Amino acid sequence: MVTIVFRFPGGRYHATPTGHHVNEGWIEWPPSPWRVLRALIATGFTKLHWVTIPDPARSLIEMLADTLPEYVLPRAGTGHTRHYMPLASIDKGREKTTLVFDSWADVGKGQLAIRWNVILPEEQTQLLRNLVESMSYLGRAESWVAGSLADDSWSPPPDSLRAYPCEGSNRPGAGWEQVALLAPEPANEYSRWRESQMACMPQVTEKPKKKGKKKSTKHESDIPEDLIACLLVDTTWLEASGWNQAPGSRKALYWRPFRALEPGAPLRRRAMHNAPPVEAMLLALSTPSGNMHALPPITRVLPQAELLHRSLVSHIARLSPSHHGTLTGKSENGSPRRGHSHVHLLALDLDSDGHLDHFLLWAPAGLDAACQEAVRATRKTYMKGGVGELQLAISGAGSLGDLRTAPGPEGKNLLQSIGVSPVWTSATPLVLPRHLKSKGRHTLEGQIQEELASRGLPPATSIEILSQQQDFLRRFPHFVRVRRSGPPPPADQGYALSLSFDQPIAGPLCLGYGSHFGLGRFVTSSPPPS
Repeated sequence: MVTIVFRFPGGRYHATPTGHHVNEGWIEWPPSPWRVLRALIATGFTKLHWVTIPDPARSLIEMLADTLPEYVLPRAGTGHTRHYMPLASIDKGREKTTLVFDSWADVGKGQLAIRWNVILPEEQTQLLRNLVESMSYLGRAESWVAGSLADDSWSPPPDSLRAYPCEGSNRPGAGWEQVALLAPEPANEYSRWRESQMACMPQVTEKPKKKGKKKSTKHESDIPEDLIACLLVDTTWLEASGWNQAPGSRKALYWRPFRALEPGAPLRRRAMHNAPPVEAMLLALSTPSGNMHALPPITRVLPQAELLHRSLVSHIARLSPSHHGTLTGKSENGSPRRGHSHVHLLALDLDSDGHLDHFLLWAPAGLDAACQEAVRATRKTYMKGGVGELQLAISGAGSLGDLRTAPGPEGKNLLQSIGVSPVWTSATPLVLPRHLKSKGRHTLEGQIQEELASRGLPPATSIEILSQQQDFLRRFPHFVRVRRSGPPPPADQGYALSLSFDQPIAGPLCLGYGSHFGLGRFVTSSPPPS
């Protein structure tokens, strides 16, 4: 018994079965006998520096071709990537690309064994050992292998699977499937077939030079002289000679367990039952194309926050049966939650281009493990019109103090919303929560002071209405100020204010109607021009 054992250092095996296009996503598993023998020959030319195939190698290949091998398979899953490969041509100012699938068997640290029921002479055994140990890949070039020739004491791992020829074996029963692998014909059978073909072939003194769409007859040069020559032909030669399958090859049916290739379903993230609560989470927003200018404009902070909140509530309901008012904003009886300890969804423009690119989820009461899991499970949100679907990714999580140390220009812009300052300026319109009165508690100043008190903040010493002639305030009239799924404000009017305090206060600072969805947000200084 001859046994070759392959390990896959990259953990993957890439190969497409003969007769299938790479974009069909098929994986040749196990590797076909035809592929293995061709790989041995190729290794001889590239690593052992053959100029022609030596006689011992011919004898070795023919002996291995005379019998169909059995396989010992590791547990394997499936996976693929998609690549837009350049075609080196320009169309309308852009380089053309084509979509290519790269499918593979994920074998991890498992070992593949191929076993032939033959006895090799010592010379061929040593040659096979040299070839196998010199082989660097099997299948496509990214299928790295480290091979060895096992001795008679080798035994299959306990969790391995078998694949064996259907020829001469009984049906194994439930849990098995048939797969077709390309295998070589025995050398003597190919020789007899070639002789019969040559005998009935018309005598042609010269091969036709003019090529038609399809060849109706084959010339002597279209039939390789022996099995070794068949294993050496390439795809170009096969197409030019009119072959739809390599001469000297056959389709051999194998029994393979159903679970030999298991679909690589994404692993569900383990619930973070012991994760400590966090005060804030920062989400990055992007489009599928990566075009940042296709993101929602800053005037849509309110509707974008509502759409994200809807997704978060859906995920928390699916992941946890318990009530999580911090994320839903509702009490257990379904009424709106009182106070401001539940989550604020603040859409931000951290690169100052006039488009929303981040969400700051801030909850003074803290986001527990289940809430964090719901946020991490929310991978997308939407916008009305435009690109439609938007992608979400976690950018940071922790306390506000942690986020205040974020580096770079975006960290500096984030600090405007969560920093510490005695003076705060409107970044989004403030909509009053009650009807404006000329005197009493519901004046502009009275409502602002009441909003500050409800958040445990000191009263403002100065409240100034800013002129909307300033550059960064010119967009304020265009902001969406009415919730789509909630009660309307008493008056659809937004204010731009500057608030001063006796002592520095820490942000975020959000006041008024829709403050949990981004309206009435203040920053430590005037926003940078967009």
